[in-house]
Amino acid sequence: MRAYAWAPPNATIVCVTPPPGPRYLLATLLGTAIAATATATPAVIPLKLPSGKVLQTEVMVSDEDRQMGLMFRPSLPLDHGMLFIFEQPDFHAIWMKNCKFPIDIVWLDAQRKVVHVAPKVPPCEAEPCPVYQPLQRASFVVELSAGQAAREKAVVGSKLEFTLPPLR
Repeated sequence: MRAYAWAPPNATIVCVTPPPGPRYLLATLLGTAIAATATATPAVIPLKLPSGKVLQTEVMVSDEDRQMGLMFRPSLPLDHGMLFIFEQPDFHAIWMKNCKFPIDIVWLDAQRKVVHVAPKVPPCEAEPCPVYQPLQRASFVVELSAGQAAREKAVVGSKLEFTLPPLR
């Protein structure tokens, strides 16, 4: 709805719009939040597996990024991976809720040495979802396409190579 003010014949007519209502404000805030999330894409770095294969790897630093992980994605290309960075070494657990495909989960210590591998972990079929965790404390977790850890020699004791980006 627009209201127009009366003005003399040679004056400019001013358009006055009433203040936005609560629905407009809610839609604006929601749109801003979605846009901020969509533009806050994770850093992508090269990660070299023990076989020499290099993957383009998304880096998950924040709790929100780590919680989302590969959820709702249709697949993970063979030349891609996901790297989770944790503040402290611990028995960091991973689950497969809302994942659509199996993956290999590889836990690394602070020196990037493999301390545990969970191969071909299937998507969660029913609640409660199984939780996978290492037998030793880890600082990083790498998620790969199912079967890739063994093919690329990412086994306990081997090392993965990567340089962390500046963390946000």
